[in-house]
Amino acid sequence: MIENTASIQDRVIEDLEEGILVIASGGTILYANQAASSILCVPLRKLTDNNFSALFIDDPANDGFVQMVLDAVQDREKTHRGIVEYSTGKQKKYLRLGTTYFKDEETQSYGIIMLLDDLSELMELRDSVKAMKQIRELNDKLEERNHLLSSTFGMFLSDEIVTQLIDEPGGLNLGGKKMTVTMLMSDLRGFTAISERMEASGLIDMLNHYLGEMTEVIQAHEGTIIEFIGDGIMAVFGAPVNTDSHAEDAVAAALEMQDAMEAINQWNKEREYPRLEMGIGIDTGEVIVGNIGSTKRMKYGVVGSHVNLCGRIESYTVGGQILISPDVRERISAELRIDKELTVKPKGMDEEIVLTDVTGMGAPYNIQINVSSDIPKALNEPIPVTFYRISSKQISDRACYGGIVSVGRDSAVLETGEKLEVFDNFQIQAGGHLLCKVIEKMENGYLIQYTAIPSGYANWLRAAVRRQERRT
Repeated sequence: MIENTASIQDRVIEDLEEGILVIASGGTILYANQAASSILCVPLRKLTDNNFSALFIDDPANDGFVQMVLDAVQDREKTHRGIVEYSTGKQKKYLRLGTTYFKDEETQSYGIIMLLDDLSELMELRDSVKAMKQIRELNDKLEERNHLLSSTFGMFLSDEIVTQLIDEPGGLNLGGKKMTVTMLMSDLRGFTAISERMEASGLIDMLNHYLGEMTEVIQAHEGTIIEFIGDGIMAVFGAPVNTDSHAEDAVAAALEMQDAMEAINQWNKEREYPRLEMGIGIDTGEVIVGNIGSTKRMKYGVVGSHVNLCGRIESYTVGGQILISPDVRERISAELRIDKELTVKPKGMDEEIVLTDVTGMGAPYNIQINVSSDIPKALNEPIPVTFYRISSKQISDRACYGGIVSVGRDSAVLETGEKLEVFDNFQIQAGGHLLCKVIEKMENGYLIQYTAIPSGYANWLRAAVRRQERRT
């Protein structure tokens, strides 16, 4: 037997996944299907014939839901649609509501038919999609931030330090740790005197080119540049990334740095800049490595007695020279090419140490530098000179006197009644400020190396030699 139309409608309504409520104008729920009961988590028997407000108004979390239904009941001119939050007491849901106004012509009563959809899963999915979008946006911003940090700080810090700042937890925290590393310090001989006679733009151009070339070499050998101190460079090997070959890497870098000076000076010559000469000191030892300073101003640096010793070793060098400490030499397995050894007693040390003048290193590095011999030639008679001792970069006011008895390209033999020691520094008035360092005691005086030659030196020397020739 075929079901009547009303029975079919009832079955269709009951099978719907959407909830249906029929609410009279006074707020009484006239009808609810099983889906509405499930969505609202209210038993069907409790829904039917009860007042809508009485069921839901006590929970403040459902104010939006209640208000939308009451607005629909009171408004007889339009439908209402929207998504509202709904609380079951244990769970928060998102419901999509749609209301249609109705009027019973026989009884002249009216009310609304409301359809409910549970969109909670879709809203969660939407939130997940939004979250993924936000994550992608944050990742993009993070990439931009990292790129900005890398491009900005990379101009001042090595790649290793920048990576530590960006990637490692606590990379920007103050503090450090003890590590055994190899330190390299380099300095241009007589740069202060050079800077006094150059225009600022040319001086900076020359210095930037020199530092740029040195940076390339140091970083190619896994070195980390700690800082530029004027014309000086301080670099560390074996930190922040620890390596077993840090001593050999430092010496290899030093040799290539000295080798690069020929091309640098050719570049200088083409621009009528002065010739540069560099000394390098290297030491290995345990230091504290990390972020040093305050929360407002810090730097990545190294602290310890070996830092001071490295600076002392560098101060003993002349242009073109590389001096390494005994600790460095002990750690090098590659064959070293050695020019000479120097016994010194650095300030702050109780005992003497032997420094090694390195000019090359064998496999696997196979690097060596050319050391041109500059043997001073004897003059017919001494050239009288006045000189002033230099201690801790301070020039003494007391004038000393002597005579140059032999001269070379960048060295000479000085005869004087003053008692000088190897590595003593002084300044001779010779066409300007001629800076010198004592290299060796000799029978007829002291072998001195020029560390900075003034532009007027050549004319001064020619004039002195001509005066000798006229007298003879």
